[in-house]
Amino acid sequence: MGITMTEAAADHVRRYLDNRGKGIGIRLGVRASGCSGMAYILEFADAFEPDDLVFEHRGVKVVVDPKSLFYLDGTELDFAREGLNEGFKFNNPNVKGSCGCGESFTV
Repeated sequence: MGITMTEAAADHVRRYLDNRGKGIGIRLGVRASGCSGMAYILEFADAFEPDDLVFEHRGVKVVVDPKSLFYLDGTELDFAREGLNEGFKFNNPNVKGSCGCGESFTV
């Protein structure tokens, strides 16, 4: 299935990569954290690691390590502005539950 992005998320990432002046895309992953077990990691990717999986969607490369893909496969990354708040949203079909604050999830 892989990782996909909405047009809003792809536009946002492209703008930030352009402003940053370097980078091959974004790196998406998970780490153990929070009260539900897992938290998302999202950062700029400047290089590929040997075991990385790369998904290109809407002209943006999304880099994922194989261990994280188990938790992220099928995820759509979105970007939304709501009033004064803006940020990425993870539409992850694997999530079975999340904590009350929304910072962590379980599969």
